[in-house]
Amino acid sequence: MNEPGTSVDPNDLTPAQAWRKLREGNSRFVAGSTDHPNQDAMRRHSLVDKQHPFAVIFGCSDSRLAAEIIFDLGLGDVFVVRTAGHVIDAAALGSLEYSVAMLNVPLIVVLGHDSCGAVTATIDSVKTGQMPPGFIRDLVEHIAPSVIAARRNGIHDVNTTVVEHVQQTTHRLVEQSRIISDAVENGNTAVIGVTYRLAEGKAEMVSGFGVL
Repeated sequence: MNEPGTSVDPNDLTPAQAWRKLREGNSRFVAGSTDHPNQDAMRRHSLVDKQHPFAVIFGCSDSRLAAEIIFDLGLGDVFVVRTAGHVIDAAALGSLEYSVAMLNVPLIVVLGHDSCGAVTATIDSVKTGQMPPGFIRDLVEHIAPSVIAARRNGIHDVNTTVVEHVQQTTHRLVEQSRIISDAVENGNTAVIGVTYRLAEGKAEMVSGFGVL
């Protein structure tokens, strides 16, 4: 494990090693024995001119889902992209492609969670046929294919639908981005789907593309 204040070069980590590092941090968080690494002044100064994140977390914007906290990480460890319901739009996809093409990040994590409000709103809209106002409608329209796929498989509860949505999102990332799909095919990057349980604080992998 890296000591606080040291940098992590993503070229030194395989996708499997990056995922193991995240799992270890999450285990510390669940156990209440966090290290709070890379959060001191030395680390801050070392990152002024460069960054070497070892993973990118594409997660929901929910306030209970702070990636650096639940994986016990610090400054410069992960590149974080967040939208409500981890909805893929042009800005999110461009940010993820940047992390792969420019920062050589070996692991993309799609991070969903139980009791997701965006997924709940989409389930309600699919059930009632009523769309929410403003740009919330745009979120619902992006999540609706996952909800419909879940219903087709007999899934109607929110938390299991979240798992389906995470799985669908990992698939769409690889399908829609040539940069990401090439990195996965070349073995440089893996894309995994992870769900987080709010009560326990535990993150578990539910889907993946690439070698781990």
